[in-house]
Amino acid sequence: MSAANGLSGRRILVVEDEVMVSWLLEDMLGQLDCTVVGPAARVEQALAIIGDEEIDAAILDVNLNGEKSYPIADALAECGVPFVFSTGYGRKGLQDRYADVPVLQKPYRRSALGDALGTLLVQGDCEAPEKRSSPAVWDAKRLRIATDAAGVALWSWNVDTDAILMDERAHGLWGVPMGPVTFKDLSAHIHPEDLDRVRTAFASTREILGAYEVDFRILHGKEVRWVSARGRGDDQGIVGRLMFGVFLDVTERKMAEEAREMIAGEMAHRVKNLFSIASALTVIAERSSTTTNEMSRDLRLRLNALNRAHDLVRPASGDAIRPAQLGDLLAVLMAPYAGDGSEDNRVRFTVPEMLVGVSSATTLSLVVHELATNSIKYGALSAATGRIDVSCVAADEEAVITWTERGGPEVFPPAGRASFGSRLVVNAVSGQLGGSIDFEWRSEGVVVVLRTSRARLGV
Repeated sequence: MSAANGLSGRRILVVEDEVMVSWLLEDMLGQLDCTVVGPAARVEQALAIIGDEEIDAAILDVNLNGEKSYPIADALAECGVPFVFSTGYGRKGLQDRYADVPVLQKPYRRSALGDALGTLLVQGDCEAPEKRSSPAVWDAKRLRIATDAAGVALWSWNVDTDAILMDERAHGLWGVPMGPVTFKDLSAHIHPEDLDRVRTAFASTREILGAYEVDFRILHGKEVRWVSARGRGDDQGIVGRLMFGVFLDVTERKMAEEAREMIAGEMAHRVKNLFSIASALTVIAERSSTTTNEMSRDLRLRLNALNRAHDLVRPASGDAIRPAQLGDLLAVLMAPYAGDGSEDNRVRFTVPEMLVGVSSATTLSLVVHELATNSIKYGALSAATGRIDVSCVAADEEAVITWTERGGPEVFPPAGRASFGSRLVVNAVSGQLGGSIDFEWRSEGVVVVLRTSRARLGV
């Protein structure tokens, strides 16, 4: 199919915010012998990839986490890259200016995907010759416009004196004053973990034949950015003892790659935790039941509570997306462990009325799920006498959520490297909620304090 449709080796940008759908597209495109670019889950992420990657065609999900993908479509159209919209609603809701753009209906079939991309690429290849052959006048001014639009920073290196000259964008990227610099000057801004690797690559460029590229992190104040340094070794890349190249800010791309790795790890982690949760829920149901029928009913109710939590955080397609009350979200998430509503409740909440946005609700659910799983394995919920108190104090700009366990086995601080789950929680809170999370390992039970801004919590 790929050869007949001219898809073999074609680079296809995938823009899709649902992880499982994105993986399905990647698998289908691989079977069609295409190369996947991205994927991207956000508008700004896709725009950065368009400016940084070679793309033959694109598949755009219409809705991306509440945003429309039209800015991406505009950027692709400006670059002359054909694209197809993907949606579960057909053409309904598309803007009139995209009436001629093909629509790929969800759920996908590989044959339909291959036919749609094949048609797109054939049309692009058959574009009128006069449109393709118009020569561009690449003078210095137009080249500067192009490099600015693509976010390209320029540098030159004197291989004899070791002096490096950079344009204004490069100086801004590195955070160094205008004027000549040396590798030693730039070394102060390279992340310590990358410095030896970059120094080795920098020193070996005189012997490298052809183009080279090295990606590394730099420190711009407290901010960490990813930079791709690209150039060319051997005499072909040297003019008057000067070697030329570019710096590209590839932070968005690296964040996307890290996000993909985190999601893959999270999926594996979640599957393993599901077994622990299912086992723990069975034990809890068994402890509170006297007959098999009661146990079956109790277990079914607890599993349904987890399902309702998922529905609360991620409504079904077509439902209006609304923020959830913090108390409602916590109550639904912890319902399988809280008890039957009597005074013997194992989990108690003291929280004010506060709205949690869809994105933050997903992150908060992940954190609560991880804390509850750890409590089932090692903490208060692993013992019949264990209790958990969840409270929240909201100031003008900050919300502080405190998770306190007591009545379980004696607690000891973890030894060695933090587990994947702990690192996932810390990254989720700092990266997506813009806050912090601290653990106090008291002998009678762990105390977890989550701090975040009220504004970020409501997003």
